Amino acid sequence: MNDLFTWAALGSLTGASAATLLTANVVGGLIGPNGDKARKWIALGVALALSYATAAFATDAGAEKWIIAFFNGLVIFSAALGANQLPPGNRQATQASPTQLAQGREPRFIRSWV
Repeated sequence: MNDLFTWAALGSLTGASAATLLTANVVGGLIGPNGDKARKWIALGVALALSYATAAFATDAGAEKWIIAFFNGLVIFSAALGANQLPPGNRQATQASPTQLAQGREPRFIRSWV
């Protein structure tokens, strides 16, 4: 159990980003080929939920922790989304249909949402 997620890990940027990425990909994969647009919203919701949950446990912070939690949620979302893919030149080409495989490549479980 020590190698899996812990509350402390979920409170870190790395752990929260990983949890956001995994949740969005698993739920989006369960939705099916039309789940790509939903993955973005799922990721944003999970990132904000984790950020606000972390803020709720912060007892030494004032009322501004809720504003900071919002921006921390955006940071978590950006890390999970892959901020390095935001410029169009960094994006991978997507296929017109998920059932068509280009150049004999297998479909990937984790792929660009952008």
